[in-house]
Amino acid sequence: MAGRSMVKKKKYAQAIANWPLEERPREKLILKGPESLSDAELLAIFLRVGVKGKNAIVLAQELLSRFGSLRGLYAAPVDELRAVLGIGDAKIAQFKAVIEMSKRYLAEGFHNRPYVESTDDIMKLLSQEMRDLDQEVFKVILLNGQNHILNIMEVAKGSLTAARVYPREVIKIALRYSAAALVFVHNHPSGMAKPSEDDKRITRDLVLACLLIGMKVHDHIIIGDNDKFSFADAGLIDQYTKELDARKRS
Repeated sequence: MAGRSMVKKKKYAQAIANWPLEERPREKLILKGPESLSDAELLAIFLRVGVKGKNAIVLAQELLSRFGSLRGLYAAPVDELRAVLGIGDAKIAQFKAVIEMSKRYLAEGFHNRPYVESTDDIMKLLSQEMRDLDQEVFKVILLNGQNHILNIMEVAKGSLTAARVYPREVIKIALRYSAAALVFVHNHPSGMAKPSEDDKRITRDLVLACLLIGMKVHDHIIIGDNDKFSFADAGLIDQYTKELDARKRS
């Protein structure tokens, strides 16, 4: 068994052109479909060629090992990619362009939908873009009365305390687009989606400010690392709404 493993390892260290036709990544994709390829094989198709002593598959495997996963590779800064042997600026530019195209493809498909239906829809739209950011970014999704997306605006960057999300500025943006409802989204670079006291405070202030002018807040979603927290699902949006009703009655 050990001898057979050594032979296989030696064979796949050879130039891909010397592999059996059905095992070459590009030919395998055409014959069996892209879903049949491993991450390394898909990446090897993008790389096209390896470097001296390493074919594209070996180089792809080393990249995935170095950055941990495709996701880690996608989020890698240009300087770190540039430090990898065989990855020049032209290839880096192509790689970053492919990532950006995939993001825009997902966003375009979502925007063409008639309306926002669920928290999962918001996650599909923004999680890939926001979960790997190294600082907090606060966005507002502006919706019309039928929950069509009017626009998505970034209103603050940095921690919520440092960035200071002002309700009056959010209201100004909402009025500019004649929004009927809003969804707030921000990320936690720590990876933990649990809301902080600052998260709760600013959400409460935003909900109350919007309700005072007849504008509904559907949700505030915190994006973590493969995790999320929905203020609406947790019952907090309803709680803050009841607080305003209680104020009006007192």
